[in-house]
Amino acid sequence: MQTHTPKRICIAGAGAIGCTIAARLAMAGHAVSVLARGTTLDAIRREGIALTDLEGEHRVSVAASDKAEFGIQDIVFVCAKAHDLATLLPTLKPLIGDHTLVVPTVNGVPWWYFHGEGGRFAGETVHAVDPDGTLGALLPMAQIIGCVVFITAEVEAPGRVLARNPHLIMFGEPDNSMSPRLLALCDAVSAGGIEARPLERIRDKLWTKIIANTSTNPLSVITGATLEELYRPGELQDTVIAIKREVLLVAASYGARIEIDPLTFLELGASMGAIRTSMLQDYDKGRPLELAAIGDSVLELAARFHLPMPVTRKIIALARFRGEQRRKDIH
Repeated sequence: MQTHTPKRICIAGAGAIGCTIAARLAMAGHAVSVLARGTTLDAIRREGIALTDLEGEHRVSVAASDKAEFGIQDIVFVCAKAHDLATLLPTLKPLIGDHTLVVPTVNGVPWWYFHGEGGRFAGETVHAVDPDGTLGALLPMAQIIGCVVFITAEVEAPGRVLARNPHLIMFGEPDNSMSPRLLALCDAVSAGGIEARPLERIRDKLWTKIIANTSTNPLSVITGATLEELYRPGELQDTVIAIKREVLLVAASYGARIEIDPLTFLELGASMGAIRTSMLQDYDKGRPLELAAIGDSVLELAARFHLPMPVTRKIIALARFRGEQRRKDIH
């Protein structure tokens, strides 16, 4: 698998999603570097990245460091948890030139949501994910490309990732334009065997992912359930549906068009199989949970339109309590 237009691409963050993207792009012949730390950095330097996906087992070698010492890049994928961005983004400046594309793969409502959006809240800040507006000032907003990742992956060991479903990433300009740089980005990613779709309305798909994350991630922390167990008919499905309905109303208030009907939404979720959500994986390891981006941000946006979110609010609160207790038990 080779591409005729290799790019200099840095993956900032070597978790499940970061390693999957890095491995696939390296297989396409791109000059891939990875920002990692600790045992993951050691493993990647020693053995490369090992990815098992629907096409088999792959092992690739990439440049790896805990410092942004790879030079100016064509593309930087920011594959970090939302609550780690304030620490990570300032370190990326040596990688970013005047024409570098910055692609955050974060879950939940992104800090750039109202940038280029042109609605009644244009230019405002989502305080749950960017309390003091720091993130908006750390990177050049004009160089950000929106991204919605539909990749299910899990870290089996440092630098070793299992991805059981097809790889799909959707990209879009914050101002909804179908720009040449957007199309070029999709071409570069597609060369790696990742389906890359350019979208004119990136926020529509963003809300589709937000609905999925908000209705399953916090509930998975409380119950320990997989996606299949959450979405299929049973004790948990009613709660998933209740949250989904609440978040759908928020999405509609911001003009989002959700193409998937409710029943298909549940069927697709159940078909993902025994996948543990990223938040459940973080809970098991005693890590901070992405509740600000996946939960609190949605409640904040709902409050702008005075929308009640009783079920969503309770589930988020219970997940936060469990997460804090877990961290105390481990640490």
